[in-house]
Amino acid sequence: MSSMEAVYAASKESFEPIFSKTLQFPVAAALVTSGLLATGFFSVSKNPLSTLASAIAASTALGFGAVYLICAVGVYV
Repeated sequence: MSSMEAVYAASKESFEPIFSKTLQFPVAAALVTSGLLATGFFSVSKNPLSTLASAIAASTALGFGAVYLICAVGVYV
């Protein structure tokens, strides 16, 4: 099977999102909330290692939370 045949065969399968449309807003709210909490922990942390860990957690949660929030309100990316 050539690569184009594999791409064509894969395009026939329907896309199933990880979270259904009804769960996108609660997931977005949870991710944004946890991102804001991690941002607060980042701002008061003194240890460089915990600062780095909370910065990574906060940016990841806020990034995915923003995308899920955009999808939940109807703007598809």
